[in-house]
Amino acid sequence: MPDNEKFGAVFDQLKRVMQAFETDLAVQANEPDHYYLNFSPSDKVPKATFFGAVQIKKNYVSFHLMPVYMYPDLLDGISDALKKRMQGKSCFNFTALSAENLNELAALTEKSVARCRQEQLF
Repeated sequence: MPDNEKFGAVFDQLKRVMQAFETDLAVQANEPDHYYLNFSPSDKVPKATFFGAVQIKKNYVSFHLMPVYMYPDLLDGISDALKKRMQGKSCFNFTALSAENLNELAALTEKSVARCRQEQLF
């Protein structure tokens, strides 16, 4: 069972990063421990497709960002501190969140949205 009390503040900060792009993307889930965005269907992507999510897990909060899997060059130049938070190719896990990691993740998310717009995914 997720520890919402322990990780609630981290979840809220990461959720705000994703929420900044609700006008470009479709909210799939907005729960106290899970927030999920999809690309809306378009000519290039005919069905709703996963963009990213924030989820409270048992031992950490996950921030999933699918564009960095689709376009790995988006990760070029990320800091070692943020890279250490990576699990797999598109997920970052946090038990606490520094201002530097939050700001860098927000910039990476913005860059990801811009890239997807450039690729006409929405």
